[in-house]
Formats: sequence, C-alpha cells, structure tokens
Amino acid sequence: MRAPAFWREDGAAARLLSPLGALYGGIARKRLAREAPRANLPTIVIGGLTAGGDGKTPLAIAIAQRLNAAGERPALLTRGYRRRRGGTSSFLVDLTRHGADDVGDEALLLARAAPTIVGSDRLASADLAQRQGATVVILDDGFHSRRIAPDLTLIAIDSDYGAGNSRCIPAGPLRAPLDAQLAAADILVVIGDGERGRDIAARANKPIIAARLAPDSGAAEAMQGARVVAFAGIARPEKFFCLLEGCGAEVAAQVSFGDHRRFTRDDYAMLSKLRHEHGARLVTTEKDAARMGRQLATLGVDTLPVTLVFDDADVLDEALRGLCKARRSEP
Repeated sequence: MRAPAFWREDGAAARLLSPLGALYGGIARKRLAREAPRANLPTIVIGGLTAGGDGKTPLAIAIAQRLNAAGERPALLTRGYRRRRGGTSSFLVDLTRHGADDVGDEALLLARAAPTIVGSDRLASADLAQRQGATVVILDDGFHSRRIAPDLTLIAIDSDYGAGNSRCIPAGPLRAPLDAQLAAADILVVIGDGERGRDIAARANKPIIAARLAPDSGAAEAMQGARVVAFAGIARPEKFFCLLEGCGAEVAAQVSFGDHRRFTRDDYAMLSKLRHEHGARLVTTEKDAARMGRQLATLGVDTLPVTLVFDDADVLDEALRGLCKARRSEP
C-alpha cells in the first residue's frame, strides 16, 4: 500500500475514520502492555511510530554494525515480510541462494550487515541465533508484536513526517497511540532535520539521538549532474527523490509505487519507456533493487545506497554496552 495523503493532516477523511482508528489503537495499546517471554540473549527491539517509512531497517543495520565494531556477534531477526515461499520455521538467510520471494526484501538488506534469521516465531529465531554463535539479537520491527520482551527498545522517528495526523490506522499512520509508543521506548532516534519529529521527541522525556540518512559517497558522486528517472516502492518515495536531488541529480521523472511492490512486466515496460523518452538512467533504492532480480541488470538500473549516520552516538554506545554487560551478569 501507499500511505494516504490524508494521514499527514487531520482532515475530514481522518475524522470520519477516527472511530475505527480508536478501536485499532485500543487493541494496539493492550498489545504493547502485555507480558512477553525473554530470549536467552540480550534483545534489542527496533520500532517505528507509523505504518512505514520511519527508518527502522537502516537503524537496525546501523545498530548491528556498531555492535560488530564493539566485538559483539549480533544477529538480526525478522519475519520476512511479504515473502512468498517457506513455512513458519526459522532459518538463516543465505544471500547466495535466497531471494526476495524466499525471505522478503528487507531481510536481504539486513543479511549484508549481520547474520539474519527469518521466522514468524521470534523466540525460536533467537534460539537459532544463539546456536549460530550470536551474542545479542536485534528484532527488526519487533516493537508492536511483543513476541519477545525487549531489554532495549529504540524507536525511529522520521523528523519530517513525525506522527502524521497523530491518529491510528486507518484514520492515520500510527500503529499504536502515540503516548503508549513513546512510553514503551528507551531511546528515540530522530532521523532528519524536520521539526515535527523533533517536537514529538522533545515532549517524551526520553533520551534522544539525532541521525540522518547519508548516501554512499561513491554513488552520490556518480549521481551528480546525471539525468535520471527515479522510481521507488517504499512507504515514502518522496524521501528517496529528495536524496537524489540533494546529490545533484537531475530527476527527469519520478515514479512512486506502493510499499514492497512486486514489479510486473508492465511496470518494467513503463520504466523502460520513460528511460528512453527522457534520455535518462533508471535509479532506485536498494530495497526495491532486492525485489527486481535479473531485471536489475537487464534494465541497467542504478541504486543509491544509504546509511544511517548518528550525530552523537555516545548515548547509544553506552546503552549497548550496558545492555550486554547487564544480561551477562545475570545468574
């Protein structure tokens, strides 16, 4: 799906759907408060305020990289959202043989940073991670499901979007009431320079870490002055288009698809036509590229990789060290 425009502002459509949003929010609030089993390993849970586009996957990857640098052996756990094959049993992602249909697009990105386990049973996935030698597990988007009790919870907040109109699905983008989400967080990671997200974080009385998405320097340099047709099937494609323009690319056309779009032959034909009409290169996100398979090379599609950069990571590093030390000292 693509986030409706009315989710950003509290207009007539949002108010009309507010009873359903209140019902959804009430259920989600109870789910956030329920007890959950603990894994044998220190457990970090990543969440986002809204239905998508907050920056959970880049945050999970960045946390895994920092833990690696600190001498830990992190494993990433994910459901494998929108995968088309496989059962419920947990398994380790193998980049040499698994594709998006097997594990989902996000799992392919995560597996580049650290061993990644796909499975609907998060506790079973954590047990498998331990058997694989992991010393800490990170749940990508495990905040709202409450399948494992977190030792440390980080919430990603898109600074420009914030909480949208501050209503719950379907009246707005929130996956649970804002106050309940903020109360359940240990650290808030505000991504970008927008005011909405910063204002929300400032009211929460929780540690705040400022961060930003930075394009890969080599890819960004290659985009400078390039004429491109940009396309993206992510929650907020406009963020990608703005990044491209910030790199100095001339964006001749923009094509937005629904999040996790499974591209069709018609999609590829349309993109190829646009490329020729504008005399431009095709460029997309790494997440979209993960779903394209052979068509990525066939169409000559470029990507713009991004990483999450923390403005000041001292609070985060201290929390990560304290978490691992505390869990290991337990009897």
